[in-house]
Amino acid sequence: MHIEDGILSPLAWSSWYAATTLFVVPGIREIKKKVQENLSYKPFLAMTGVGVFIISCMHLPVPVTGSCSHPCGTPLAAIIVGPLATAVISAIVLFFQAIFLGHGGITTIGANTFSMGICGGISGWLSWKFLRRLKCPLWLAAGVAGFVGDIITYLVSAFELALSLHGNVPLVKQWMIFFMGYGPTQLPLAIAEAVFTAAVLQVMVNRRPDLLPGIKFRQKSDREVKPNVIGN
Repeated sequence: MHIEDGILSPLAWSSWYAATTLFVVPGIREIKKKVQENLSYKPFLAMTGVGVFIISCMHLPVPVTGSCSHPCGTPLAAIIVGPLATAVISAIVLFFQAIFLGHGGITTIGANTFSMGICGGISGWLSWKFLRRLKCPLWLAAGVAGFVGDIITYLVSAFELALSLHGNVPLVKQWMIFFMGYGPTQLPLAIAEAVFTAAVLQVMVNRRPDLLPGIKFRQKSDREVKPNVIGN
């Protein structure tokens, strides 16, 4: 999801900025509202942003492919602080990664936020919500959310590249070509992100359920609690 400067055309990266703004602006409004309702929400959101920063800047090697890639952290963030807030903190995270670490570019923050912070976060959050409605165990719903959000992030990133660079090649074919560059390396990391997301959420349930935004838990499998809502 760290597309560098100079890869996307000005029309492409400006369009992705515009698309990202449609989610970031409501996200800022939501954050302001929640901060007014609960002062503890701001430091919790900041710590979530730190987590996304660290997770998404990790260069994790995959020995089978001889390459490295990044997990995302946004599916977990979307579950605990909401998808719109995740879009905002992702934009901030990607800005600092571009400035200080050279991960991604400035012109491509919109595109990278759209893939990682918006599509990755929302797809993970929707997977979580859907599976919880089906009464799936918390660890399973969280794990699937982590996996889906990770894969969707790189599918969208490959689409962004294909949309700008496909030339005379059919768009869908070029999209799959780009994703096959990501896929073999990203699949093991998506599995690892699934395990990580499930483990972190389960620990939070067991130790600090008050930090979870209105999530209801079943007595046996999830440890029944009624948390104090600080998120959505």
